[in-house]
Amino acid sequence: MSQAFVREGDDQELNDIGPSLHALLHFLTRENGGIRVYEKKSFMDAEGNTVHAMSNGLSYSKDKNSRWTIVHSR
Repeated sequence: MSQAFVREGDDQELNDIGPSLHALLHFLTRENGGIRVYEKKSFMDAEGNTVHAMSNGLSYSKDKNSRWTIVHSR
């Protein structure tokens, strides 16, 4: 069967998901081919934002509009 058709919900992006950590974990696990992604640690950055370091090697935080974003290392 052709994979040319996108199933409903498959076109969701990081900034489209809800602001809860559970929603982030669910989204990341789905994006990771069903392999569970979990939080390794969380910490506060210099601006006072909570940053979540995940098992997929990336860190995530919420922006001023409570949308998830990837935190880039400096």
